Amino acid sequence: MNPLTMKHLRYFEALARLGHFGRAAEDCAITQPALSMQIRELEQIVGAPLVERAARQIRLTALGEDFAARAREILRAVDELGDLARAARGSLAGRFRLGVIPTVAPYLLPRIIHALAETHPGLDPRPREAVTGKLIADLLAARLDAAIVALPVSEPALDEVALFDEEFVLVRPPADAGKPVPSAEKLREMRLLLLEEGHCFRDQALSFCKIPPSAPRALMEGSSLATLVQMVGAGIGVTLIPEMAVPVETRSAEVSIARLPEPRPRRTIGMVWRRSSPLADQLAGIAAIVRGVGCGEGAG
Repeated sequence: MNPLTMKHLRYFEALARLGHFGRAAEDCAITQPALSMQIRELEQIVGAPLVERAARQIRLTALGEDFAARAREILRAVDELGDLARAARGSLAGRFRLGVIPTVAPYLLPRIIHALAETHPGLDPRPREAVTGKLIADLLAARLDAAIVALPVSEPALDEVALFDEEFVLVRPPADAGKPVPSAEKLREMRLLLLEEGHCFRDQALSFCKIPPSAPRALMEGSSLATLVQMVGAGIGVTLIPEMAVPVETRSAEVSIARLPEPRPRRTIGMVWRRSSPLADQLAGIAAIVRGVGCGEGAG
Protein backbone atom coordinates (compact mmCIF):
# COMPACT_ATOMS: atom_id res chain seq x y z
CA MET A 1 0.00 0.00 0.00
CA ASN A 2 1.26 3.47 -0.87
CA PRO A 3 2.01 5.83 2.05
CA LEU A 4 -0.09 8.89 2.84
CA THR A 5 1.54 12.01 1.36
CA MET A 6 1.12 15.77 1.50
CA LYS A 7 -0.06 15.57 -2.10
CA HIS A 8 -2.99 13.42 -1.00
CA LEU A 9 -3.90 15.95 1.67
CA ARG A 10 -3.68 18.96 -0.67
CA TYR A 11 -5.78 17.31 -3.35
CA PHE A 12 -8.42 16.16 -0.88
CA GLU A 13 -8.56 19.56 0.82
CA ALA A 14 -9.19 21.21 -2.55
CA LEU A 15 -11.95 18.72 -3.36
CA ALA A 16 -13.57 19.20 0.05
CA ARG A 17 -13.37 22.98 -0.27
CA LEU A 18 -14.67 23.26 -3.84
CA GLY A 19 -17.08 20.32 -3.88
CA HIS A 20 -16.37 19.46 -7.51
CA PHE A 21 -13.71 17.29 -9.14
CA GLY A 22 -13.25 19.60 -12.14
CA ARG A 23 -12.81 22.78 -10.11
CA ALA A 24 -10.55 21.01 -7.61
CA ALA A 25 -8.37 19.66 -10.42
CA GLU A 26 -8.07 23.16 -11.89
CA ASP A 27 -7.19 24.56 -8.45
CA CYS A 28 -4.45 21.93 -8.07
CA ALA A 29 -3.21 22.41 -11.66
CA ILE A 30 -3.70 18.74 -12.59
CA THR A 31 -6.13 16.85 -14.80
CA GLN A 32 -9.44 15.62 -13.43
CA PRO A 33 -8.58 11.92 -14.03
CA ALA A 34 -5.32 12.39 -12.11
CA LEU A 35 -7.19 13.97 -9.20
CA SER A 36 -9.78 11.18 -9.18
CA MET A 37 -7.01 8.59 -9.08
CA GLN A 38 -5.31 10.33 -6.14
CA ILE A 39 -8.58 10.52 -4.18
CA ARG A 40 -9.31 6.83 -4.79
CA GLU A 41 -5.78 6.00 -3.68
CA LEU A 42 -6.32 8.07 -0.54
CA GLU A 43 -9.55 6.18 0.22
CA GLN A 44 -7.66 2.90 -0.17
CA ILE A 45 -5.03 4.11 2.29
CA VAL A 46 -7.71 5.22 4.77
CA GLY A 47 -9.71 2.05 4.23
CA ALA A 48 -13.09 3.77 3.90
CA PRO A 49 -14.96 6.11 1.53
CA LEU A 50 -14.32 9.82 2.07
CA VAL A 51 -16.55 11.06 -0.75
CA GLU A 52 -20.06 10.34 -2.01
CA ARG A 53 -19.90 10.77 -5.77
CA ALA A 54 -22.85 12.19 -7.74
CA ALA A 55 -23.23 13.30 -11.35
CA ARG A 56 -22.60 17.02 -10.81
CA GLN A 57 -21.23 17.34 -7.29
CA ILE A 58 -19.68 15.45 -4.43
CA ARG A 59 -20.56 15.18 -0.77
CA LEU A 60 -18.16 14.23 1.98
CA THR A 61 -18.93 11.26 4.17
CA ALA A 62 -18.85 11.77 7.94
CA LEU A 63 -15.30 10.42 7.93
CA GLY A 64 -14.52 12.70 4.99
CA GLU A 65 -15.64 15.77 6.95
CA ASP A 66 -13.38 14.85 9.88
CA PHE A 67 -10.51 14.00 7.54
CA ALA A 68 -10.86 17.33 5.69
CA ALA A 69 -10.75 19.30 8.95
CA ARG A 70 -7.58 17.54 10.08
CA ALA A 71 -6.03 17.87 6.62
CA ARG A 72 -6.55 21.65 6.74
CA GLU A 73 -4.84 21.84 10.14
CA ILE A 74 -1.86 19.83 8.89
CA LEU A 75 -1.54 21.80 5.65
CA ARG A 76 -1.69 25.10 7.49
CA ALA A 77 1.02 23.95 9.92
CA VAL A 78 3.25 22.81 7.05
CA ASP A 79 2.76 26.10 5.21
CA GLU A 80 3.64 28.03 8.37
CA LEU A 81 6.85 26.00 8.70
CA GLY A 82 7.71 27.01 5.16
CA ASP A 83 7.03 30.64 6.06
CA LEU A 84 9.36 30.36 9.06
CA ALA A 85 12.12 29.06 6.82
CA ARG A 86 11.60 31.86 4.30
CA ALA A 87 11.57 34.47 7.07
CA ALA A 88 14.83 33.09 8.47
CA ARG A 89 16.50 33.69 5.10
CA GLY A 90 15.66 37.37 5.48
CA SER A 91 14.20 37.87 2.02
CA LEU A 92 10.96 36.82 0.42
CA ALA A 93 11.47 34.14 -2.24
CA GLY A 94 9.56 31.21 -3.65
CA ARG A 95 5.78 30.94 -3.78
CA PHE A 96 3.83 34.10 -2.98
CA ARG A 97 0.04 33.67 -2.93
CA LEU A 98 -1.57 37.08 -3.40
CA GLY A 99 -5.32 37.62 -3.48
CA VAL A 100 -6.79 40.65 -5.25
CA ILE A 101 -10.39 41.88 -5.46
CA PRO A 102 -11.94 41.99 -8.97
CA THR A 103 -12.27 45.79 -9.03
CA VAL A 104 -8.50 46.12 -8.63
CA ALA A 105 -6.99 43.01 -10.26
CA PRO A 106 -7.36 43.84 -14.00
CA TYR A 107 -5.94 47.32 -13.60
CA LEU A 108 -3.15 46.89 -11.04
CA LEU A 109 -2.15 43.21 -10.89
CA PRO A 110 -0.08 43.09 -14.12
CA ARG A 111 1.96 46.08 -12.92
CA ILE A 112 2.37 44.58 -9.45
CA ILE A 113 3.75 41.34 -10.90
CA HIS A 114 6.10 43.30 -13.17
CA ALA A 115 7.36 45.38 -10.23
CA LEU A 116 7.91 42.28 -8.07
CA ALA A 117 9.85 40.61 -10.87
CA GLU A 118 12.29 43.53 -10.76
CA THR A 119 12.58 43.86 -6.97
CA HIS A 120 12.21 40.17 -5.99
CA PRO A 121 13.46 38.04 -8.92
CA GLY A 122 13.33 34.91 -6.76
CA LEU A 123 9.63 35.37 -6.02
CA ASP A 124 7.01 33.18 -7.69
CA PRO A 125 3.72 35.17 -7.56
CA ARG A 126 0.54 33.08 -7.48
CA PRO A 127 -2.27 35.65 -7.90
CA ARG A 128 -5.88 34.80 -7.14
CA GLU A 129 -8.84 37.03 -7.97
CA ALA A 130 -11.93 36.78 -5.76
CA VAL A 131 -14.40 38.89 -3.78
CA THR A 132 -13.34 40.16 -0.36
CA GLY A 133 -15.17 37.57 1.72
CA LYS A 134 -13.52 34.70 -0.15
CA LEU A 135 -10.06 36.29 0.06
CA ILE A 136 -10.34 36.87 3.80
CA ALA A 137 -11.49 33.29 4.38
CA ASP A 138 -8.57 31.96 2.32
CA LEU A 139 -6.16 34.28 4.14
CA LEU A 140 -7.31 33.12 7.57
CA ALA A 141 -7.03 29.49 6.42
CA ALA A 142 -3.44 30.14 5.23
CA ARG A 143 -4.37 29.50 1.60
CA LEU A 144 -3.09 33.01 0.81
CA ASP A 145 -0.07 34.95 2.05
CA ALA A 146 -1.63 38.40 1.58
CA ALA A 147 -4.57 40.10 -0.10
CA ILE A 148 -5.27 43.47 -1.69
CA VAL A 149 -8.74 44.64 -0.70
CA ALA A 150 -10.74 47.75 0.17
CA LEU A 151 -10.29 48.82 3.79
CA PRO A 152 -11.28 48.54 6.53
CA VAL A 153 -11.45 44.78 6.94
CA SER A 154 -11.88 44.80 10.74
CA GLU A 155 -10.64 41.26 11.26
CA PRO A 156 -8.69 40.93 14.56
CA ALA A 157 -6.44 38.18 13.22
CA LEU A 158 -5.22 40.33 10.32
CA ASP A 159 -2.89 43.28 9.99
CA GLU A 160 -3.81 45.86 7.39
CA VAL A 161 -1.89 48.71 5.80
CA ALA A 162 -3.35 51.43 3.59
CA LEU A 163 -1.84 51.68 0.10
CA PHE A 164 -3.70 54.53 -1.60
CA ASP A 165 -7.07 56.24 -1.91
CA GLU A 166 -9.05 56.53 -5.11
CA GLU A 167 -12.23 58.29 -6.10
CA PHE A 168 -15.32 56.85 -7.75
CA VAL A 169 -16.45 58.39 -11.03
CA LEU A 170 -19.87 58.49 -12.64
CA VAL A 171 -20.39 56.69 -15.95
CA ARG A 172 -23.48 57.81 -17.86
CA PRO A 173 -24.79 57.67 -21.44
CA PRO A 174 -23.11 60.03 -23.93
CA ALA A 175 -26.35 61.99 -24.30
CA ASP A 176 -25.90 63.11 -20.67
CA ALA A 177 -22.52 64.73 -21.34
CA GLY A 178 -22.62 68.38 -20.33
CA LYS A 179 -25.65 67.97 -18.11
CA PRO A 180 -25.38 68.80 -14.39
CA VAL A 181 -23.76 65.96 -12.47
CA PRO A 182 -26.34 64.39 -10.16
CA SER A 183 -25.91 64.40 -6.39
CA ALA A 184 -26.13 61.25 -4.30
CA GLU A 185 -29.79 62.05 -3.67
CA LYS A 186 -30.48 62.32 -7.41
CA LEU A 187 -28.62 59.07 -8.10
CA ARG A 188 -31.08 57.29 -5.84
CA GLU A 189 -33.83 58.25 -8.27
CA MET A 190 -31.95 56.97 -11.34
CA ARG A 191 -31.45 53.44 -12.62
CA LEU A 192 -28.19 52.61 -10.90
CA LEU A 193 -26.30 49.63 -12.29
CA LEU A 194 -24.34 47.71 -9.66
CA LEU A 195 -22.06 44.72 -9.30
CA GLU A 196 -23.57 41.52 -7.95
CA GLU A 197 -23.84 40.91 -4.23
CA GLY A 198 -20.56 39.92 -2.61
CA HIS A 199 -18.54 42.71 -4.22
CA CYS A 200 -17.43 45.32 -1.70
CA PHE A 201 -17.59 48.00 -4.42
CA ARG A 202 -21.34 47.40 -4.65
CA ASP A 203 -21.70 48.06 -0.92
CA GLN A 204 -19.60 51.22 -1.20
CA ALA A 205 -21.74 52.56 -4.06
CA LEU A 206 -24.93 51.87 -2.11
CA SER A 207 -23.45 53.58 0.94
CA PHE A 208 -22.57 56.72 -1.05
CA CYS A 209 -26.13 56.92 -2.38
CA LYS A 210 -27.47 56.17 1.12
CA ILE A 211 -29.39 53.17 -0.20
CA PRO A 212 -29.79 50.37 2.39
CA PRO A 213 -28.55 47.05 0.93
CA SER A 214 -31.90 45.48 1.83
CA ALA A 215 -33.97 48.23 0.20
CA PRO A 216 -36.25 46.83 -2.55
CA ARG A 217 -35.16 48.42 -5.84
CA ALA A 218 -35.34 47.56 -9.50
CA LEU A 219 -31.56 47.30 -9.70
CA MET A 220 -29.74 45.80 -12.64
CA GLU A 221 -26.59 43.88 -11.77
CA GLY A 222 -23.47 42.81 -13.58
CA SER A 223 -20.65 40.44 -12.77
CA SER A 224 -17.93 42.89 -13.80
CA LEU A 225 -17.25 46.59 -14.27
CA ALA A 226 -16.89 45.95 -18.00
CA THR A 227 -20.46 44.66 -18.15
CA LEU A 228 -21.79 47.67 -16.25
CA VAL A 229 -20.02 50.14 -18.53
CA GLN A 230 -21.32 48.44 -21.66
CA MET A 231 -24.87 48.52 -20.27
CA VAL A 232 -24.48 52.25 -19.64
CA GLY A 233 -23.35 52.67 -23.25
CA ALA A 234 -26.55 50.93 -24.33
CA GLY A 235 -28.58 53.55 -22.45
CA ILE A 236 -29.78 51.20 -19.72
CA GLY A 237 -28.71 53.31 -16.75
CA VAL A 238 -25.74 54.87 -14.95
CA THR A 239 -23.02 53.38 -12.78
CA LEU A 240 -20.07 54.21 -10.55
CA ILE A 241 -16.61 52.78 -11.19
CA PRO A 242 -13.23 53.28 -9.48
CA GLU A 243 -10.97 55.83 -11.12
CA MET A 244 -8.29 53.26 -11.98
CA ALA A 245 -10.81 51.38 -14.15
CA VAL A 246 -11.62 54.36 -16.38
CA PRO A 247 -8.81 54.04 -18.99
CA VAL A 248 -9.47 50.32 -19.52
CA GLU A 249 -13.24 50.05 -19.27
CA THR A 250 -14.24 53.20 -21.17
CA ARG A 251 -11.69 52.92 -23.97
CA SER A 252 -14.10 51.26 -26.41
CA ALA A 253 -17.41 52.24 -24.80
CA GLU A 254 -19.64 55.10 -25.88
CA VAL A 255 -20.14 56.66 -22.47
CA SER A 256 -19.61 59.94 -20.66
CA ILE A 257 -17.41 60.23 -17.56
CA ALA A 258 -18.07 62.80 -14.85
CA ARG A 259 -16.62 63.58 -11.45
CA LEU A 260 -19.21 63.64 -8.70
CA PRO A 261 -19.85 66.69 -6.49
CA GLU A 262 -17.97 67.07 -3.23
CA PRO A 263 -17.74 65.23 -0.95
CA ARG A 264 -16.78 62.70 -3.61
CA PRO A 265 -17.01 59.02 -2.81
CA ARG A 266 -13.67 57.29 -2.48
CA ARG A 267 -12.22 54.07 -1.19
CA THR A 268 -8.98 53.10 0.50
CA ILE A 269 -7.16 50.16 -1.04
CA GLY A 270 -4.92 48.26 1.33
CA MET A 271 -3.00 45.06 1.83
CA VAL A 272 -3.78 42.59 4.61
CA TRP A 273 -2.03 39.52 5.99
CA ARG A 274 -2.22 37.27 9.04
CA ARG A 275 -0.94 38.96 12.17
CA SER A 276 0.75 35.67 13.10
CA SER A 277 2.61 35.36 9.78
CA PRO A 278 6.38 34.94 10.14
CA LEU A 279 6.64 36.90 6.89
CA ALA A 280 5.11 40.08 8.34
CA ASP A 281 8.25 42.21 7.85
CA GLN A 282 8.72 41.02 4.27
CA LEU A 283 5.04 41.55 3.48
CA ALA A 284 5.28 45.12 4.73
CA GLY A 285 8.05 45.60 2.16
CA ILE A 286 5.84 44.12 -0.57
CA ALA A 287 3.07 46.52 0.48
CA ALA A 288 5.43 49.46 -0.04
CA ILE A 289 6.12 48.26 -3.59
CA VAL A 290 2.40 47.88 -4.31
CA ARG A 291 1.81 51.36 -2.91
CA GLY A 292 4.30 52.77 -5.38
CA VAL A 293 2.58 50.98 -8.26
CA GLY A 294 -0.86 52.20 -7.18
CA CYS A 295 0.18 55.79 -6.65
CA GLY A 296 2.04 55.73 -9.95
CA GLU A 297 -1.24 54.90 -11.67
CA GLY A 298 -2.70 58.18 -10.55
CA ALA A 299 -4.70 56.97 -7.58
CA GLY A 300 -4.68 59.58 -4.90
